[in-house]
Amino acid sequence: MRFETIIPCPRLRPYIRQFVISENAEGQAYKVFPGGSMVLGFQYIGNISIMHGNETTTLSSAGITGILDGVRSFQSNAGTGTVLVYFTETGLAHFSVCPANELFNLSIPLEHVFDKQKVQQTEEKLAAAMNDHQRIAVMEKFFLSQLRDVRQDQMVLEAVKLIYAQKGIIRIAGLSKQLLISQSPLEKRFRKLVGTTPKKFASIIRFHAVLNDLNKKRSMIDICYENSFFDQAHFIKDFRQYTGTTPEFYQKGL
Repeated sequence: MRFETIIPCPRLRPYIRQFVISENAEGQAYKVFPGGSMVLGFQYIGNISIMHGNETTTLSSAGITGILDGVRSFQSNAGTGTVLVYFTETGLAHFSVCPANELFNLSIPLEHVFDKQKVQQTEEKLAAAMNDHQRIAVMEKFFLSQLRDVRQDQMVLEAVKLIYAQKGIIRIAGLSKQLLISQSPLEKRFRKLVGTTPKKFASIIRFHAVLNDLNKKRSMIDICYENSFFDQAHFIKDFRQYTGTTPEFYQKGL
């Protein structure tokens, strides 16, 4: 499997964290855990399917996935090549008028978010591209053409920053107090730009802090305590929701 990470041009960096080009010679089943931002993908060759139990549904060759509420299972065909676009937490709003929260827990065709004709033209150009340099040039041209002249919401950006600084261990009432705004308008603005509530976002950020601790082979008791879980049962419940397995089983597989 090939996995290349490319940083976008300076004009796009405030809104797109990175491009990733992924290719696999053989078919592959894999899981995707919830993350703090949305991901867009173009398959320039092959197909990817989403699995629900025993059912498999082939996804559109150009699609976008909002912030997830739980683990998702995917299957890529042999010889699939994909350009993935990882937005910053509020990045989508600078390319589309679609409220980010409308994509929560969804994987949908990209034509529901961007102009269908432009999406198709980009797919055709990607299919004709001969190398990674050309593929990234196609992607950057597409996003530069979609770039909207909108101000960044500094209050939401600060909320995101504070949640990361606390590794997700933060009360939303306290967050709104720090930002000098009542909780209801904070949540409304946050959901529209980030794609979920501050509480859910904080939960996902805490989950990734837990993953980092598990990867370091730290003890379950220490992880539970330092990440402010009420008890180990709550810790296991939250972890299972986001991964489909227990912390112990996950750590054994490292």
